[in-house]
Amino acid sequence: MDKTYFISQSTSLTLVIIVSLVFLMFGLYHSKKYQGLNNYLTANRNIGLFSLTTSLTASALGAWILFGPVSASTWGGLGAIIGYSLGTAFPMFFFIFLGKKIRKEFPKGSTLIEFLRKKFGKSLFRLILLMTIFYMFIFLCAEVTAVAVLINYISGTELWVTALIVLLSTLIYTLYGGLRVSIFTDNIQMIVIGILLFISFIYLNKTIGTDFSFDFIKKNNPELLSSSYLPGYTAGLTFFIAVAATNLFHQGNWQRIYAAKNFDILKKSLILSFLIIIPIVFFMGFSGLVAYSIDSTIRPDLGFFSLLLKDQTIFLSLMVVILGLALTISTIDTLINAISSLIVVDGKASFKFKNKVNYLNFSKYIIVILSLISFFVASKGFDILYLFLLADLFCCAFVLTVFYSFYNKRINENAAYFSILIGLIGGFLLFPIPDFSKSLLVGILIPKDLFISFIPQSLLFLSFVVATFLPLLVLKAKKQQ
Repeated sequence: MDKTYFISQSTSLTLVIIVSLVFLMFGLYHSKKYQGLNNYLTANRNIGLFSLTTSLTASALGAWILFGPVSASTWGGLGAIIGYSLGTAFPMFFFIFLGKKIRKEFPKGSTLIEFLRKKFGKSLFRLILLMTIFYMFIFLCAEVTAVAVLINYISGTELWVTALIVLLSTLIYTLYGGLRVSIFTDNIQMIVIGILLFISFIYLNKTIGTDFSFDFIKKNNPELLSSSYLPGYTAGLTFFIAVAATNLFHQGNWQRIYAAKNFDILKKSLILSFLIIIPIVFFMGFSGLVAYSIDSTIRPDLGFFSLLLKDQTIFLSLMVVILGLALTISTIDTLINAISSLIVVDGKASFKFKNKVNYLNFSKYIIVILSLISFFVASKGFDILYLFLLADLFCCAFVLTVFYSFYNKRINENAAYFSILIGLIGGFLLFPIPDFSKSLLVGILIPKDLFISFIPQSLLFLSFVVATFLPLLVLKAKKQQ
């Protein structure tokens, strides 16, 4: 029996093309007025409050908010939602202090890696650079896959079609206009995202009524709100650590820190972004709790759509398509320009070519290659959550050593390299296999029966905790020697 879709493929495809072309035309038209390398990398360091706030917020969000927090809430409960919300928003708060320091000490910079290159030697700098690009590439794959899966769910449109249109249109205007055009389109996209999420909230409140409440969740699934529900704490901490750590290495954020007209604007923008992000991510997670409480047999990551599209109205279906596209394109253009900027700025220190190379053009070739791989991943509909978690683990092993070194000048390259390596090894030993049933240490090298039940049940949480905090313990131990 053929599946019944919410809208036809032709309608969906037309909307995908129109939305993508609108952002493409806006982007190209705006870019004509702002050319040059400074605009491409840092938007000429002249971005005001509104543009910086909307861009920081739009870049932090993405199509993942339609799936991730919703799915996590169904097993991690309220704790998972809080952890997800704070983990996404926390870097904005952290950047207030770190942004001031790095803008003061390195006023002409444009990347975090550029700053670290001055601190550490080439071997560790290259490792951090590769880790950062790897994480953002996985993020790119995740976003393209997410929007392709969403459009397929709504209309049955083949995954490769959506992936091709979205990637091609975004690549054209982003590689032409750089950061300046990414921030400009973020402004439009964030307004669209805000309006559509507000409509969704009003609609769900009106149609679901008293069921869209904590009382309803408590009545049907009290454990998901219980203060004694252990998975809520472990899930909350897991998502907080993982999401916060990865966002601290997101070059798109660092570009915007340098792009601010002055520190006062940067500080206000970061605070506003922090306050906007938390309720948005929380709302998505809360919708997952409600959906699961209504029907525990639903597919976890589709909880939001099961509520919003239960009456199969064409208007809401079209709205979801536009929302997914705006979320995705705002994130993709940020990632494309972020990776490109790293190659442009840090290329000379990383790649020793014999002939003179135009690193801006070289970065665009690399971006096209990475985009082709992303297209392949999205067209196959691979579940890349596991790979995303692996990228998170990398970031966790680096985060405390890298940012602690900003304030402790005595940390040398060897100590930093050793601490990160130990953190990675410790995290990998506990990191679960794809079915999350065991890890290299727990269940393969050593039988699970020899561990207390909490350890086999919390492998992902423990792997992130160990990868994050073990490097700091190693640095402390070496300091005392």
